Amino acid sequence: MPYDRSNIFAKILRGEIPCVKIYEDDKTLAFMDVMPQAEGHTLVLPKEEAEDIFSLSPASAAAVIQTAQKVAKAVKAATGAPGVMLVQLNGKAAGQSVFHIHMHVIPRHHGIDLEFHERNMVPAETLEPLAAKIRAAL
Repeated sequence: MPYDRSNIFAKILRGEIPCVKIYEDDKTLAFMDVMPQAEGHTLVLPKEEAEDIFSLSPASAAAVIQTAQKVAKAVKAATGAPGVMLVQLNGKAAGQSVFHIHMHVIPRHHGIDLEFHERNMVPAETLEPLAAKIRAAL
């Protein structure tokens, strides 16, 4: 399937839709998930147009994991989470809902279950205070 340039992440990358930005470099963008599974849930995207891991170049794959590592350290520090889960889904059957490859950085605490993804959207302004803490921890 050809890459769909009208997907929401492509629009965010082009600046057509706002996001609560955490980090950006020439190859990646990280921002808060507006449908978080846990407080501090952040997404890391390559700027390359790629639907999934299979269509992503090795250079962009390396950039995504490097940014995810950097962001995961900051999310862990900012949230005080003892653990961080990195999740990357490929294809509808795997649970991928936005077809621009992305990695989820989700802080984890003992005894706290994850929220369901794509059920409850939170306003961007409620994400900004924690986003500021994450950015400060970078």
